[in-house]
Amino acid sequence: MSALLAVAVISTAAAQDALPPVTAPNDAPPSIADTDVRQFAAIAGRKVVGHPVGGPVATADKVLLLVRDDKGFPDIVASFGLPARQSLPPPPKGTLAIIRLHQRSTTIVPGPTDDDLAFVGANRIPLFVIGEWARPAPMWEVAWVDDGVRFRTIGEVGEIGPWRE
Repeated sequence: MSALLAVAVISTAAAQDALPPVTAPNDAPPSIADTDVRQFAAIAGRKVVGHPVGGPVATADKVLLLVRDDKGFPDIVASFGLPARQSLPPPPKGTLAIIRLHQRSTTIVPGPTDDDLAFVGANRIPLFVIGEWARPAPMWEVAWVDDGVRFRTIGEVGEIGPWRE
C-alpha cells in the first residue's frame, strides 16, 4: 500500500512540474478598443469639437484620456491641450484609449498624421483622431492590428469602416 502511495505522490509532483507557471493577468489595454469605448469616444469626443482650448497656444490639439469608471463604464479621466505639432507622450497606466482632436488637417488626404500612427506603433493603445476642420467632424480609430498600425473611419455613433494601412 505504501508503494502505491509513493507512486501517486511522485506522479502528482511530476504532473505539477509539467504545468506552465501561473502568471498575473495582463493589465495592458486591448490594442483595439472595445465597442462601448469606441461609441463613447464617438459621442463624447465630438461634443468637444468647436470648443476653444484655454491657454497660451491658440491652435492646440485637444487630448482626452479614457478609462473605465468604478462601475465599468468608459469615462474621461483627463483633458488637456497639446501643441499641434507635438507628439503625444506615453499614456499613464490604466488608460484605455486616447482621443486627439486636430484643429486643422496637416495631411494631404484627411486622416491620422504620421505622429498619430507612430504613437500607436510605440504604445499599442487605441487612438481616436477627430478633425475639427469640418462639420460633421470626421473621426478615425488608429490601432495595432495584425502586427501593424491600421486605421479606419468611425461614424457619428460609432459605426466602423474597414481597416486601412
